[in-house]
Amino acid sequence: MIVGLTGGIGSGKSAVSGYFKDLAVAVIDADQVARDVVVVGSPALASIEAHFGSQILLEGGGLDRAALRQRIFSDAPQKRWLEQLLHPLIGAAIDAQLTAALAQKDHCGYVVLESPLLLETQQHAKTDYIVVVDATEAQQLERAGRRDTNTAEQISAIIASQMPRQQRLDQAQWVLNNQHDQAHLHQQVLTLHQHLCQLADPKT
Repeated sequence: MIVGLTGGIGSGKSAVSGYFKDLAVAVIDADQVARDVVVVGSPALASIEAHFGSQILLEGGGLDRAALRQRIFSDAPQKRWLEQLLHPLIGAAIDAQLTAALAQKDHCGYVVLESPLLLETQQHAKTDYIVVVDATEAQQLERAGRRDTNTAEQISAIIASQMPRQQRLDQAQWVLNNQHDQAHLHQQVLTLHQHLCQLADPKT
């Protein structure tokens, strides 16, 4: 059983995935997979450099993700080109990791696919259930600003570019409310974990 985990920027996805990992649940991080497919020496990075130029690289030869994000943010054709290159590679890598994780027997019968773009892409089609971590926009701005180097204006632009909050909530089977403290969030994950274990294996 595959459980999709998503939420807007600053909503608390990382905290929730950390709680799942503490419970010995395998978590596949789509963001990490996206970084892995463009490592130095990869064909994908070579294609990106050929298309955008060497100014899109860091001094060490790695991808300057911030520069690339800025380059494509308001350029739909360039964004589409990048997605057509990367999404199949990311999808194949996620599939391989999910298959490997499901083959293990120490995760209570389910694995988690964590992705900020779960619902915006076809990644949600890989999942059996969808869990959304939810917070107010003000909380997203405050938390993301504390964590990232982005300005409030940049974070607001990212929020505006993501799926609207209510639309995301409408597609969830479960919503984890992260509008309170971490203890409250942790307890919700524990409760959900017990329920997911029973769904994955009714004998548990």
